[in-house]
Amino acid sequence: MTVTMSRCILAGDLGGTKTLLALAESGADGLHILREQRFASRDFACFDTLLTAFLNDGPPCRIDAACFGIAGPTDGRTAKLTYLPWHLDATALEHDFAIARVQLLNDFAAAARGIEGLQTEQLQTLQPGQPVPQAPRLVLGAGTGLGVAGLIWQDGRYVPVPGEGGHIGFAPQNARQMDLWRFLHARSGRVTAENVLCGEGLCRLYAFLGGTDKSPEEIGEAGIMGRDPRATQTLDLWLELYGAFAGDLALHWLARGGVYLAGGVAAKLMPNLRLKPFLDAFRAKREHQALATAMPVHLVLDERLGLLGALAAAQ
Repeated sequence: MTVTMSRCILAGDLGGTKTLLALAESGADGLHILREQRFASRDFACFDTLLTAFLNDGPPCRIDAACFGIAGPTDGRTAKLTYLPWHLDATALEHDFAIARVQLLNDFAAAARGIEGLQTEQLQTLQPGQPVPQAPRLVLGAGTGLGVAGLIWQDGRYVPVPGEGGHIGFAPQNARQMDLWRFLHARSGRVTAENVLCGEGLCRLYAFLGGTDKSPEEIGEAGIMGRDPRATQTLDLWLELYGAFAGDLALHWLARGGVYLAGGVAAKLMPNLRLKPFLDAFRAKREHQALATAMPVHLVLDERLGLLGALAAAQ
C-alpha cells in the first residue's frame, strides 16, 4: 500500500557506533516523524544494507528528499565514515533507492542545523554567560569520535560551518597532562584531542591512571556510583580535558552566541557529574578568562540532535 503524503523525507545520523534513521512527512503544518529506528552500525557491512532493512520494515513511499549526517568528511556528494568502511555516494543512493535528492553532511554540521529546533527541556545550561544575538555559536561532542562545527549568522539565519576539529593536536596544560601526552604518544605517536575526548578516550585515561581493562560504560557507571576511585579520577580528568578543549575552541570562534555540548558520551555522563573540573578548565584562559566566562555553555540532552538537524536540512 502506498502512503499518500504531501512530501516524504528521509534523514539519518550515521556514526561509528550507532545509526539513527527517520522517515517524516513535511507539509504545511510542519514536520511529522512517521517512523524512527536505531541500528548498531557495525552490524552492517555497508550503509546500503542498513538503509534497505529500514525501508523494508515499513510501507513503501516515494522519498522526495534525503539528508544523511556522516561521521567523517564529505564534499556533499560522496563520503566515507572515519571509523567504518562505509562509502556513500549521493548519486548512487538517488538511483538505487529512487530518492529525488540526496545530500550528505558532516555529522556535526547536521547537529549544528538541529540546534535551532531544540526545546528548553532538551538543554541543560552549565554556564548562562551573556549571550550575544547573532554571534557565532560552537557545537562539539564526544561519541565514537569527537565532532566539531561552527554556526555563523548569514542572510538572516545561522549557517553551519563543518570541520574536523577533533583531530587537532592535544594540548597539555599541566604536568599531569604532559605525562598523559607522553603515555599516549608512546603508544600511537601523534596525540589528538579525539584520542582522549571520546568513548575509548575514557579507557585510555583509565589505563593512564593505572586501571585495568574496562569498557567506557563500566568506567562511567563505576565513577558515577563512586564504586571505583580510579574511575572517579578518570571522569574528573576527562571533564578537565573537555573543558579546556571546549574553551579553546570557544575563543577561536568567539562563540558569544553559545557553546553546545552534544554527543552520546556527554549526554550520558555529564548530568550525573560534578562539573566544576569542566567549568574551571573552560574558563582558565589567563587574560581572556572574563571572555570565556561570558560565553553561554549548554549541554544537549537529546542524543538525536544530528538526526533532527538532518531532517531540517532535508526539508
